[in-house]
Amino acid sequence: MNTKLHQLILFVWLLGGLFFTARLNAQTQSEKTRIIVTSDGEIDDECSLVRFLLYANEWDVEGIITSSSQYHWQGHRWAGNDWATPYLNAYQKVYPNLVKHDARYPSPEYLRSVTLLGNTKLEGEMEEITPGSEHIVKVLLDDSDNRPVWIQAWGGTNTIARALKTIEEQHPEKMAEVAQKLRFFFIWEQDETYQSYIRPHWGKYNILTIICDQFWAIAYQWDKIIPEDKIGHFKAEWMKSNILENHGPLCSLYQAYKGGDDNEGWSAGSPKQKGSFRSEGDSPAFIYAIPTGLNQPDAPNFGGWGGRYIKVRENTWLDPVTEQRYTYPEGRWYTGSAWGRNYMRNTYPKNQHLMQAYFHPITRWVDVLQNDFAARADWCVQPFTKANHPPVVKLTHSNYLKAKPGGLVQLNASKTYDPDKDALTYTWWQYNEAGTYPGSILIKNPASATVSFPIPETAQTGETIHVICEVTDKGTPALTRYQRLVITVE
Repeated sequence: MNTKLHQLILFVWLLGGLFFTARLNAQTQSEKTRIIVTSDGEIDDECSLVRFLLYANEWDVEGIITSSSQYHWQGHRWAGNDWATPYLNAYQKVYPNLVKHDARYPSPEYLRSVTLLGNTKLEGEMEEITPGSEHIVKVLLDDSDNRPVWIQAWGGTNTIARALKTIEEQHPEKMAEVAQKLRFFFIWEQDETYQSYIRPHWGKYNILTIICDQFWAIAYQWDKIIPEDKIGHFKAEWMKSNILENHGPLCSLYQAYKGGDDNEGWSAGSPKQKGSFRSEGDSPAFIYAIPTGLNQPDAPNFGGWGGRYIKVRENTWLDPVTEQRYTYPEGRWYTGSAWGRNYMRNTYPKNQHLMQAYFHPITRWVDVLQNDFAARADWCVQPFTKANHPPVVKLTHSNYLKAKPGGLVQLNASKTYDPDKDALTYTWWQYNEAGTYPGSILIKNPASATVSFPIPETAQTGETIHVICEVTDKGTPALTRYQRLVITVE
C-alpha cells in the first residue's frame, strides 16, 4: 500500500477514534449533575457529608465550601475552618475500595482542591471576597461547560451572595449567562442574604430556586415524624449494623446520637438511643439530585427522594402545605416562618394528619433511602461480588408519551437488569400528586415487566398522568430504582 495512503487511512482512523471518545466523554459528562455545596459545619452537616461523599460518584462535585449561618459562625458554635478535613482523610482511606464499585468516584486530591473557606466571620457577612466565593465565581464564569450548576446552601446563602455580587460588580455583562445555568437548593434561608441581595439583584433572571422545609423529617425530630413502619431504619441497632460498625473509617466518623439530653429535640419515650440516627437535615439538598430514575431536577413538582415542591412565586418552589387557606410568607422561608418548623414547635402532637401529609414527600422513601445508604457503606469495605448494587431500570420506549381518552397505553420495562444478577420485583403505580389528571387509572398486572392501562374517558386534553415503574432487587440490602412515565392526554 502507498505509504502516504496508509498514513492517511491511519490518520482518519485515529481521528474517528478521538471523535468517538470525545463524544462518549461528552455523553458521560452530560449525564452528571454539577454540584457546589456550601455548609456551616453543624453536627448534622457532618452527618450529611458522610452520605454525600458516598454518593460523590453520581455528580460532578464542583466545590465544598464552608460558610456561616444564623446558627454558626467563627466564634459562635463554630466547628472549625477545617471541619471537613477528617472526613476527606477518611474518604481517602476507603477510596481504593469505592472505585472497585464505580470508577467515577472523584479522587481525594481533587475533592481537597475544591474544599475551601467561604464567608464565615459573621451571620450573613458577604462583603469579604473569600477563597470560597472566588471559587464559585470561577465555576460560574467558566464558558467551557454550560451544564446547570446546582448550588446548595446547607447553611446560610452569604458566600453564594458574595460570589454573585462579585460577578455583578466585575462582570455585569455575564449576569444573564450565569443565571441561565444557575440552580439553587436551600435548606431554609439561614441568613438574610437571599432576601437582601440575591432576590433583588438576580430575581429578574427567574433562577430555579428550591427552598426546603421538608428536611425536618430527617432532622433532629425525626422520631416524631418518621412513620412507625419505617422508623426501624433509624434506630441504633440498624445504624450500628449497617453504618457505624465494621464499615471503614468514613462511616465510623458518622456522628450518631451519643445519648443524653443535648438540646437537639429529643423527647420522652423517643426511640433514640446511643448509636441511633441523629440528624441529616441538609441531606435532601443532594438526595434530590441522586439519579434514581424517579426524579427530574428541573421539575421540582415531580417529586423524588429529596421531596416534592410547588411553585409559590416567580421560579421559587417551596414545600406543599395541605392546610386549607394557608398563605405563604412573602419573605424568608426559615425557622421563623416555614410551616413544618412552626408546626413542630407550636402544634405537635395535635393535627398529626397535617404533619404526616406535609412530610410525606420525603418520609414515603426513607426506608428505601436508608437501604441505599447501607449498600454504599458496604462499598467502603466489600469487594464488588460481596456487595449489592442497584438495578438498572430500562424502558423499550420513551418516558414521555401521548394518548387519547379511551386509548390503551402499553408500557415495557423488559430491558431492566441487575448488575449482580439478583432476582427483581416490579411495581407499577400512579404518582397522583405529580400528575394533573385528578382521577385514578387501573394498571393491569402491575407486578410484571410489561403493563397496560386505558386512559379514562374523563381525562381532558393537556392533563398528565405520571406512572412509576419501581424495581427492587433481592440483594442485601434490597435496592430500588425507577423509571417515570409521563403520559399527556391528547
